[in-house]
Amino acid sequence: MTRLPLEGVRVLDISQVMAGPYACMLLGDLGADVIKIEPPGTGDQTRGSMGFKMKGPDSLGFLNMNRNKRSIALDLKTEAGKALVLRLAKDADILIENYRPGAMRRLGLGYDVLKEINPRLVYTSISGFGQTGPWADRPGFDLMAQAMSGVMSVTGYPDSPPVKAGVPVADIGCALFAIYATLAAYIGARNTGHGQYVDAALFDSAMAFSVWDICDYWGTGKPPEPLGTANKMTAPYQAMACSDGYFVMGANNQKLWVQLCTLMQREDLLHDPRFSTISLRLANRAALQEELEATFLEHPKDYWVETLLANGIPAGPILSYPEAFGSEHAAARKMRMEIDHPIEGKVPNIGFAVKLSGTPQQVRRHPPLLGEHTAEVLAEIGIGEQELQRLREQGAFGA
Repeated sequence: MTRLPLEGVRVLDISQVMAGPYACMLLGDLGADVIKIEPPGTGDQTRGSMGFKMKGPDSLGFLNMNRNKRSIALDLKTEAGKALVLRLAKDADILIENYRPGAMRRLGLGYDVLKEINPRLVYTSISGFGQTGPWADRPGFDLMAQAMSGVMSVTGYPDSPPVKAGVPVADIGCALFAIYATLAAYIGARNTGHGQYVDAALFDSAMAFSVWDICDYWGTGKPPEPLGTANKMTAPYQAMACSDGYFVMGANNQKLWVQLCTLMQREDLLHDPRFSTISLRLANRAALQEELEATFLEHPKDYWVETLLANGIPAGPILSYPEAFGSEHAAARKMRMEIDHPIEGKVPNIGFAVKLSGTPQQVRRHPPLLGEHTAEVLAEIGIGEQELQRLREQGAFGA
């Protein structure tokens, strides 16, 4: 088996739901030994309460965010359970948690305690609004982060009710930002022997996606508004109506604009003073869309996508998820895969989002059953059967 980039790196995953588990799965996909520490009885909230339920106790959502991990069930509110986390942290490289700010510290498992045990530990906290600031204590989920970061203010159509992005951009974005910072800190710890604390927030991550929008405001002084599928920097660049629905296209520079008008036999638009420059096309976007759709409505979307692409103009269909994941391209990119599970059999999973040529990512472990690896992991830190029984009696593994 090919040695993966993070082979030998040990990660403690003390997180639930999405941002934390997703971040830890990415580390596991790259070869890290990810130990998922879960509450006894229920485990990660997504096991049973969120997403489509499978035959067994776990949801399909859980099974898509927790491959390449081992699970142990510990009650962190007991002294015995907490002591085991401290022992595991002694030899860990990374710890990722996403409890409310201050919760781990109150349990006696904050960074200030763990860095004394393991100075090279990289300790990453993921939360809704970060560990500092007046909103730090608020419960934070993707919806709140999208709303309070400004993202929802530019999502949807003008004069429509509030709309969030259809996918959890704050959750997934925070997972990605957290991982890049965590790996940077890990590299630093290897060079210096000293880890550090990483504070990642859904709110900050959503704001970091807002480059075009906030720069538009800083430059003009006018708050940006939702534009549907259109773009505030160039036009035409949006979904367009045609005879059988909609498709997307972009003639986002002057060369493509000339090509588009010529191809559509709408040279009249090239001489229309409303559309002679990108700035004017932006200012007259509604009129531009009306003019273009008058011609687009003459043919179906497949005709326009094929015709525009054949002439070097970016275009594409608007696909449903079944269509996208069922496409030949998604198959070629291996974006849908099946993994073996001891209860469910073959389970569909989203494929690896990036491909490595020399060390291709692999599914080494199925998403774990709750507490499946408790004895195995604890044996690795020298806990034998007698001590395991004593810890069990002390409530380390729950009632």
